[in-house]
Amino acid sequence: MTPDIVVVPHTHWDREWYLPFQRFRLGLVRMLDEVLDTMAADPGYRFTMDGQLAALEDYLEIRPERLPAVRRLVAEGRFAAGPWLILADEFLCSGETLIRNLEYGMRGAAELGGAMRVGYLPDQFGHCAQMPQILRQAGLEHACLWRGVPASVDRDAFAWIGADGTAVRTQYLPGGYGNAVALFSGPPEALADRLAAFTETLRPWHPAGPLLAMCGADHSAPAADITAAGLRIATLHDYVTAQDPSVTGLPTVHGELRSHARANILPGVISARMPAKQAMARAERVVTRYAEPLSALWLPGGTAATKLLDMAWRRLIACSGHDSITGCGADETAQQVAARIAEAEQIGQAVVDMVSASLADRASRDALVVVNPSPFPRTALVLADLPESRAALSAPDGGRVPAQRLELAPTLLDETVMDDLTQLLGRIHERELFGQEIVSWSADGDVFTIVVGRHATPGYDYADLRAAVLDGAAARPGPWRVRTRAEPVVTVAAQVTVAPFGRTVLTSAPAPQPAPAPDSPGWARPAEGTLDNGLLRVTVAPDGTLSLFADGVEAHGVGRVVDGGDAGDTYNHAPPRPDTLVDTPGRVEVESVCAGPLVSVLEIRRDYAWPSGATPDGRSPVTETVTVTTRAELRAGEPYLRLEMSFDNRCRDHRVRWHAPLPSPAAESFSEGQLSVVRRGLTGEGGCGEEPLPTFPAEGFVTAGGLAVLLDQVTEYELTGGELALTLIRSVGLLSRNRNAYRDEPAGPQLPTPAAQCPGPVTTRLAVLPHTGTWHEAGLPRLAEEYRHALLAVPGSGRDPAAYPGAAGPDMSPEHAGASLAVEGTGVVLTALRERGDVLEIRVVAEHPSATEAVVRGPFDAARRADVLGVAGERLEVTGGVVRLPLRPFEIATLHLTRAG
Repeated sequence: MTPDIVVVPHTHWDREWYLPFQRFRLGLVRMLDEVLDTMAADPGYRFTMDGQLAALEDYLEIRPERLPAVRRLVAEGRFAAGPWLILADEFLCSGETLIRNLEYGMRGAAELGGAMRVGYLPDQFGHCAQMPQILRQAGLEHACLWRGVPASVDRDAFAWIGADGTAVRTQYLPGGYGNAVALFSGPPEALADRLAAFTETLRPWHPAGPLLAMCGADHSAPAADITAAGLRIATLHDYVTAQDPSVTGLPTVHGELRSHARANILPGVISARMPAKQAMARAERVVTRYAEPLSALWLPGGTAATKLLDMAWRRLIACSGHDSITGCGADETAQQVAARIAEAEQIGQAVVDMVSASLADRASRDALVVVNPSPFPRTALVLADLPESRAALSAPDGGRVPAQRLELAPTLLDETVMDDLTQLLGRIHERELFGQEIVSWSADGDVFTIVVGRHATPGYDYADLRAAVLDGAAARPGPWRVRTRAEPVVTVAAQVTVAPFGRTVLTSAPAPQPAPAPDSPGWARPAEGTLDNGLLRVTVAPDGTLSLFADGVEAHGVGRVVDGGDAGDTYNHAPPRPDTLVDTPGRVEVESVCAGPLVSVLEIRRDYAWPSGATPDGRSPVTETVTVTTRAELRAGEPYLRLEMSFDNRCRDHRVRWHAPLPSPAAESFSEGQLSVVRRGLTGEGGCGEEPLPTFPAEGFVTAGGLAVLLDQVTEYELTGGELALTLIRSVGLLSRNRNAYRDEPAGPQLPTPAAQCPGPVTTRLAVLPHTGTWHEAGLPRLAEEYRHALLAVPGSGRDPAAYPGAAGPDMSPEHAGASLAVEGTGVVLTALRERGDVLEIRVVAEHPSATEAVVRGPFDAARRADVLGVAGERLEVTGGVVRLPLRPFEIATLHLTRAG
């Protein structure tokens, strides 16, 4: 009798890990060559390509002649492709990146014949709370995964309930994605015994019906002759979609999956190679919140922008891989990941530059165009470098813009002695000199002076300058002293109000005489070592920590820096035994950098003696003196304190954390990430030989006990001892340590990773605020949006728009300076705005624990609801350019808006 088993031949393919991408790809080509040859020879063979399309695209780039065969096999249902482009780490990229990942994967797989209709997540290190909703909105009724499942699940299927209440039937893989990898190993005559043992192990998880045997492993495929055993061979799609998608009667699990009970979730990857996490967040912001929406609104129909953004997204998605952005690969892999992230940011910035050029061309050379990247009105600070003679700004209505002088740039840029004055001509590139534009020149005795400026006026002619140089050289052989001076330029902080996704044009004007003092009516200079903007008061303690006072809430000792040992690896933090913690500075200095009505800054320098290294048995007695510099900045109108911590990391095998005691005791924290806000406790569920450290990821903010921290990037945090602790850096020297005190089994090969020690400059930015009430009553999602997305300031160029035919855009007259699109609603957060064909696509999420309403206003006359893949659905009522959309808590909504006219 044939056992009731369905065998799924497959592979799990890490595109890059302990080897860099191209070296792994050679193995991929060999493996898929064999698989396709087997499938051509054996019609009964089926194969599942790991849930990610990218590996198949990598193969076809080398073997384009195989494309017809692959298309045929996918269309026949014998080869399961997609639905993802890449197997992303779900906590180390944004929720929008996860959605685009699925969009690219399903679209690409459809072009090959059809995507696997299973949300296959075989090896991610835990799963985010919004994944069920993302999958269901993409039309997928099933998920399939391994890690993160809690001990309460005793079946191989459960109902996974997402943050918004969406349920998806989830196929759990007891024993992992390779639970049947050894089924066909060994002598054929013992196959019956192996089948019996497999059935005995899996049947308790699946009491009735065929058992799922996942026959495959990392970077390999099962043998070609497995069909000879007479067992049912299928794709994962065939097995999973044959199950009833109903979740009735199944065990339920709510929210994110981060339990250690059934498998390692390797939480240390959140803090491994922190510079990569910072770079990823920057690139995602540039692409998602600047390049895409601004090009859609200000450069509609721009084909170049569309192609560039596609290139940027492909790089971002590729970098989100669970062995890429995690930092748990070889140093060569990390270098390639860093390069791709940098390319994605550069491409996004190129699109922003296109928008900036369009805006600059339509503004005079003495103007500053300020653009709001948010869907609601903003009043915030921008920095502008202005000629000292015109160091003030006027609003479009002629009123004076509140401003504060910060610093005067040096005027003498260079002085060089030249034997022959004509050498100067070789330095000049048309009008550019020392990164600025030539304004004027003069000769006096043996001194030739050139004046350059950032806001040069028209009328320059290179021929005139050349003639002056040649005349001077002919009149006086030399030597000459050649001076390059800059026009006196002052950096000004200006407080500007801009409409949602709108822009305003400010004009530089003569500064009042005499120059204004830093004080202004209603503003009093705070005491030495104190910052105060009327919303938040900050004082510095003798040890360099901070006390914050706001709205009756006080927080003391904020910013204590704690250095401890780390004898772990890129996967798991593990302190040495015994550990030595250093949290007391040997010297503290406080300096007032600037003080004014709009911005005040203190710089706090603390010297520490940190052990230079560590082993599992303890930390080195040799220490390094490390100065941690904290820049504390308070701006007008902001209820939070901006902090920038920097130091030169000269130590190895250690973890540096930033601590903040909580104003009130707390047994839970709330953190924003991947389109939701997640509640977490003080402990994690243990099991599987891994220490359940209660360290968790946060993307936008984290709050506990009345203290919130706004974040620049995904950051590891822990609620411990009445304090909130954030990891600034974790330095380790091994990819995986065979004997890790906090993990029983190796997570990979024990390879040295000296670059994972993150030597050199370390900088972390965040903002901190005490608050009353809950996270949503304090409006933390809105504050995080404001903190992370600065206004865009573009100096005017005054060029003729006709000279830039590709730089279309709205009229720059005052009547067109208002909002082009606005999104309102309690807790409603915009996650994407892009041009998609002939419609504007926007995506919002209700980050609020109760039902709310999104109100979208703009110049459009038709609207449809769409899914996350962009497939339009029901029509929505549009009244006077307004759409109202009721949202349940944490619901994701995508809208397609048709522009009026």
